[in-house]
Amino acid sequence: MALVTEHVTEPEAVPRAPHPLRAEWVRGFAPWAGAAVLLTAGLTLWGKADQWQGGWSETAGQAHSVMLIALPLAAAAGCWQGGRERRRRTEELWGTTVRPPLTRLLAAALPVAVWVAVGYLLTVALAQLATWPYAQGDRPRLALLPGDTAAMAAGALTGHVVGRAVPTRLAAPLLAMAGYVGLGTVTAGRSAPGRALSPTVWPLDGWLPVWWQPWAMAVWTGGLAVAAALAYAARRRVTALLPLAAALAAGTLLVQTGNGLWHADPIARRQVCDTSTTPAVCVNARYAGMLPQVRDALSGITGKLHGVRNLPVRWADRGGAPRAGEARLPGITPLGWSAVRGRLTDPEQFAWEAVAALEGYDCPERASTARELKADDAVEYYLAPTSAQKAIDEDDARGDPARRADLRERRAARARLAGMDERTRREWLSAYFAARADCDAEGVPAL
Repeated sequence: MALVTEHVTEPEAVPRAPHPLRAEWVRGFAPWAGAAVLLTAGLTLWGKADQWQGGWSETAGQAHSVMLIALPLAAAAGCWQGGRERRRRTEELWGTTVRPPLTRLLAAALPVAVWVAVGYLLTVALAQLATWPYAQGDRPRLALLPGDTAAMAAGALTGHVVGRAVPTRLAAPLLAMAGYVGLGTVTAGRSAPGRALSPTVWPLDGWLPVWWQPWAMAVWTGGLAVAAALAYAARRRVTALLPLAAALAAGTLLVQTGNGLWHADPIARRQVCDTSTTPAVCVNARYAGMLPQVRDALSGITGKLHGVRNLPVRWADRGGAPRAGEARLPGITPLGWSAVRGRLTDPEQFAWEAVAALEGYDCPERASTARELKADDAVEYYLAPTSAQKAIDEDDARGDPARRADLRERRAARARLAGMDERTRREWLSAYFAARADCDAEGVPAL
């Protein structure tokens, strides 16, 4: 008896249809909105790279300040997306679908909100990577990032609601301009009302937000955006009261705290010192990596001051007035002037400014006497001659008789100081710095 076998063929697998919202997320307007934020914020940061590349605090501050441009752009992108159905004249068609209005709103709004937030996050990540090779101390500052990211998404969602509610193509550019002007006004005004509620306000250099400030800012901006969306599209608009209440609570906390939202960065108060020289050389701990090149820039001065008395104990980089017995170290900050990407831009000028700080490091401002001016010029030329001084001398040599006579006197005083034997010069410099420490114009020794 023959056996009959049947060959059963498996049905071919049917390709799975893509999710209907996939186009919104990967091929619609949303990715372009994220790219626009990345490009705009990135170019803005790159144009000021000298002012932040090399300092973690400066990088965080600049990345936060770019919100002044990125946030109105996010709101405009959401607004443009919100008016899409009106521009396509498909509002009535969408009204016949079984999806509730809130679902339709979120399906179109969330991709833009997420993409603009991703664009901002990528901008911050690239800025951090650009700083990393040049950072001289401290660590990355990311405390403001949660509040900034939430504000970007909230701006896009709020803009989407505005785009649906306002029937004009000009809604998006007008919203962007109004947002920029409004945020700029609040940010620039130190005493502007509601300043604590602005997500674009950044702390002063060397200050940090309290730990809960970014989260309160996220609840404030996000709560308002969610409340606007629910009030516009939810079947039960009373549900908008819950996020609105959360936003008002967070906003009240921010306003009542006021200046208490920021506290001094602990590392900004610390000094890193090289005590092998006299005076010692100290830099702010945020730029500890620059201490060797600062010491090298001042080595010509400290070598010539060996054995001289009545000097300040140290050059200190505290940002404010120097303490007793200290002289102010020439400013490493703001970045972009004396230092760019972790390097001193002009060590010669830096050294001259350090000598000038030694001359009157604790004296009130007053008019200098002719003896002081002559002695100061000789000390500066001896300790830290600069090409700028030589250029001034050449200019005076071509000037009127009075300027040429003054130049001859300055050169004679310089020659007398340089021509002293080492012991005599140490005694003269010791008397000079003693008079300068006492702010005694008459006590400055003559040359």
